[in-house]
Amino acid sequence: MNQLGIRSPSAKIGGIVYFGRMLDKIRLHDKNELPTDYQANLGRGFDEFCIKFLDVQYHDVVRRVREGGTEEEILWWCFDKGRRPTDTEIYVWNEFMRKRGWNDEITETLNRRKKEAGLAGRSEIDTMFAFIDADEGRSPSASYS
Repeated sequence: MNQLGIRSPSAKIGGIVYFGRMLDKIRLHDKNELPTDYQANLGRGFDEFCIKFLDVQYHDVVRRVREGGTEEEILWWCFDKGRRPTDTEIYVWNEFMRKRGWNDEITETLNRRKKEAGLAGRSEIDTMFAFIDADEGRSPSASYS
């Protein structure tokens, strides 16, 4: 699935993981190229975590993406409209997000999704980021266990 044009959740824009992936999904959805199974979580799940971290509204980010510009420009727009996290907050955000699914409240969801995708036997897939990468045909993100 890596031909989708959706980058790894580990990819950083302005030092922040996941933000670029959210923008990719918005752009693909606008072009009617986002697979149906991705559409249910637009603005929810990790998208929602990201917009709350930046203190902006999802519909406003969608509108801003539609106006065009680079990912960095869109991120700075988020900083201007919401909040500009400190370097320490970005570090904590990145580590929190990269470890989601590893011994936390979504571990059960990770295990279910792995089973559904035929990846249950892959012990190196121990976070949601690693699962997303494996499920989309990329080498799983580094393990943080």
